[in-house]
Amino acid sequence: MSQLNESPIITIERRKAVTIIISSVIVSLALAGGLMKVGTGFAARSANGITVTGSAKVSATADNAVWVLNVQASTPKVAAAISKVGSDVDALKAYLIAGGVPADAFTLGAVSTYANPEYINGNATGRILSHNASRDVTVRSTDVQMLSKLSQGIGALLQTGVNVNTGGPQYYVSTLPKLRPQLLEEAMKDAQIRAIALTKAVNGTIGAVVSVTTGPFQVTTPDSTMNEAGGAYDTSTIEKTVTCTVSVTFKTN
Repeated sequence: MSQLNESPIITIERRKAVTIIISSVIVSLALAGGLMKVGTGFAARSANGITVTGSAKVSATADNAVWVLNVQASTPKVAAAISKVGSDVDALKAYLIAGGVPADAFTLGAVSTYANPEYINGNATGRILSHNASRDVTVRSTDVQMLSKLSQGIGALLQTGVNVNTGGPQYYVSTLPKLRPQLLEEAMKDAQIRAIALTKAVNGTIGAVVSVTTGPFQVTTPDSTMNEAGGAYDTSTIEKTVTCTVSVTFKTN
């Protein structure tokens, strides 16, 4: 039967079929073009390189300690407050020397005083309730264990009536300048390993280093996850962990 004798319904169905075929061809071409663009984009990104972060950490033991102790006294008369601070400083020095601290390891700050005025309902009465005096005693030592032991036992001195405020020694690592190059080298190797793994997954290889950016060093307690943008330096413990990171861009093939 010729197309002239086809019914209107058959003609409509034929047109629908042709439309579907044409649409399928268009979609296929679009997908193919899209995939080609995706492939081209991937190649371009590969040509620009791959950037990865490498890290390294090492355990370190503090070998320097600084201990700041503040001796305070409060009495009705300023002269008495200064005298009490003086005797308490002598008692503190005696405690530290008996514990092994050399006499030349002390640095004494100036004696400071201030009055404690009386207020009633927020208004000063003009009377002085007491006078406060204080003096800092700073101890520096490479024997960190000795200072740690003395800080733990200072309660015995406080029980005698000596008024000392302290947050405990601060511990520092003097070998950081030597550790930094070692850590940077290990972090670079870690970055290279990661870059190789990533490019290998897509059948690629890495080339020369394009750029390197080093992050700040983090000196933390062994169990800490502290990571500050400007770098961290915890001084509360003798044992520490030193961490560094690098951001490395490699050429890719």
